[in-house]
Amino acid sequence: MATTSLDGAGEDRVLATAQQILMSLNTPKEVRQDMLLIFSSFDNRLSTISDLIDADNDSKSTISDAVPADEEEQEEDLDRLEAAMKVILRWDASFSGGGDSLRHSTSILDSHVDGVEYFSAVDDIIQWIDENLSLAPPLPPRRAAMCDRAEKAIQIAMTRLEHELRHVLIRSTVPLDADSLYSSVHRVSLSFASHDGAATATAEIDGSSESFGKTPNHRFHERVASFEDENENDGVSIDLVHPDAVPELREIVTRMIRSGYERECLQVYSGVRRDALDECLAIIGVERLSIEEVHRVEWKVLDEKMKNWVHALKISVGVLLSGEKRLCENVFGDLVEVKEVCFNEIAKGCVMQLLNFAEAVSICKRSPEKLFRILDMYEASRDVLPDLEAMVSDEFVAGEARGVLSGLGNAVIGTFAEFENCIRNETSKKLVITGDVHPLARYVMNYLKLLVDYSEPLNLLLEIRQEDLYRFQNDFQGDVSQLEAISPLGQRTLLLMSELEFNLEEKSRLYEENALQQIFLMNNLYYLVWKVRDSEIRKVLGDDWIRKRRGQIRQYATGYLRASWTRALACLKDEGIGGSSSLSSASKMALKERFKSFNACFEEIYRIQTAWKVPDDRLREELQLSISEKVIPAYRSFVGRFSSHLIEGRHAGKYIKYTPEDLDTYLLNLFEGSPAVLHHIRRKST
Repeated sequence: MATTSLDGAGEDRVLATAQQILMSLNTPKEVRQDMLLIFSSFDNRLSTISDLIDADNDSKSTISDAVPADEEEQEEDLDRLEAAMKVILRWDASFSGGGDSLRHSTSILDSHVDGVEYFSAVDDIIQWIDENLSLAPPLPPRRAAMCDRAEKAIQIAMTRLEHELRHVLIRSTVPLDADSLYSSVHRVSLSFASHDGAATATAEIDGSSESFGKTPNHRFHERVASFEDENENDGVSIDLVHPDAVPELREIVTRMIRSGYERECLQVYSGVRRDALDECLAIIGVERLSIEEVHRVEWKVLDEKMKNWVHALKISVGVLLSGEKRLCENVFGDLVEVKEVCFNEIAKGCVMQLLNFAEAVSICKRSPEKLFRILDMYEASRDVLPDLEAMVSDEFVAGEARGVLSGLGNAVIGTFAEFENCIRNETSKKLVITGDVHPLARYVMNYLKLLVDYSEPLNLLLEIRQEDLYRFQNDFQGDVSQLEAISPLGQRTLLLMSELEFNLEEKSRLYEENALQQIFLMNNLYYLVWKVRDSEIRKVLGDDWIRKRRGQIRQYATGYLRASWTRALACLKDEGIGGSSSLSSASKMALKERFKSFNACFEEIYRIQTAWKVPDDRLREELQLSISEKVIPAYRSFVGRFSSHLIEGRHAGKYIKYTPEDLDTYLLNLFEGSPAVLHHIRRKST
């Protein structure tokens, strides 16, 4: 209320009237003092009524002017209390105490002088109450009445401070955005990267266990980078509220707690900071989703949410919660129990929101493409758990975090087993008509190449099973002692590779031509060896595995030569022709048939096997060289010994259609995956 301007005479009349009102009520002095405080809150000049009334009372009193010293001290004590309550009431006059009323009134913290005066007044009242409550009861009537008035003044002050606390917290909260939150985490890149290039590996299938033949050429997986904070284990330093506001917050909470308003203080403080944390989670893309909602999300969207969750967890624990912990330390100081309860209340909502999503993921339907994201979530949870347990003393929250970590570990185990089942049960009958590497082999090797990047957690989670040992020993004729010498991931990988090789052998039987079976097996085993040799899988399986497979590759190449070229080479043998010096008419006819049969065999091989494919350049050249070394010398020798018998006759070029050099050139076109037909230009007889 605005103060009304009065002239001298008017002021005297107002003072006299107010004095008369108080005196006519014949009320105790303590009650009159309350009314005086109310009057003075409207106009400070009305405070002089107190002097007038006291002077009048003194003139009527029969008490001696000589007051004892202790009574003088008590009067001074009461005067200080009156002055302190007067400050509280003066500020309360412009404050309704409802809603966000500080927006429409002056804050005690707008002026340093006002703040000091108000806090000093609260301190004086608290001290007066504490001192008087420590006295032996009963208190003198006047002092008891003053205690009641003091407690009411404290109630008024605490209502004011409660709103001041909310006002300061909201006003001082530092606005954060996604960029500032992400950049505050040291060495965590917004673009995920693997340790050694695994992020560039692409699957040549869509990742589903039902269809290995599709080649959408999408990025198979991007490894989440490891998190390291710049302040050792202290998290990343970031201001959640403006530093200038911390002393103000400390002044307020200290007095609220001293006054016994701990619950109200914690409700306001934790409520505002909890809302601020919720806003931060929303900024970095964390949504509130139920388990059912998570399970309904399609994989492409869920994959992004899981990837984002890993960053959100690291930011929440390493930046936001560590910042809240420091803020609580600075604001509540030595009030250990209070700041612990307050921080737990602030952290609980944020942590449980993150844990709820992780729990939903851990009980999702198992499918191989989810394994890497689950591993990312498992590692992130494992890495932050010690810091989280050190910060949050609420055993419920800590227990939930440990439970979610365990659930994610079980999800890893179950999803890995599902991946093994997919390899074992992939029985599609669709042929790779060129004999090229099967999509199943590409899928598994790209998968394993990424998987070994998670060797540490997988070695902790995976174990060898008795049924695995039995299958390895019986179905794959393996030496169980091999498994004992390698890590758990190595054991499961070795078993998985055996499953894959077995599956590929079964698929090779779908080819009618034995030669193409050998090409298919050679291509696929060579691909497996190449992938193992040039990746971290080599450390898991060892060089002995590679040496054995290289020997098998040579066997497949030999099997191909035998199956494909035996009939053609049989045409170049001497049996049934006779010596090379002179041939009978029958022998010449047999010789012509031999050349014609060889030409037909070679042309058929050329037509068919130019459509076959050996994708690796080095392997293709080695195979072509093996054919050349086996076929060209035999053909050159046969032509050298018997060509003279045909040159003497007519149409010799009809039988000797190719020179050894021609054949050698044509062999270079085999296994390119492009069907071709020989267009022979008949040479003239000489």
